[in-house]
Amino acid sequence: MAESVYKVVELVGTSTESWERAAAAAVERAGTSLRDLRVAEVSMLDMTLENGAVVAYRAKVKVSFKYGDAD
Repeated sequence: MAESVYKVVELVGTSTESWERAAAAAVERAGTSLRDLRVAEVSMLDMTLENGAVVAYRAKVKVSFKYGDAD
């Protein structure tokens, strides 16, 4: 089996609905420009507030993808 190398990038997804949707938004967007996504890890969750009310959920996500020459 050949050895592989993976690169990890950190993204922040946002959603007005939920943390789950915010994390999914980050992964979905990464998938449009990065190939061979392997693992996504949620590293932090927070919320944006206005006047004491939640207006957005944010998920910091570390996404790994295969790093190497194009096939």
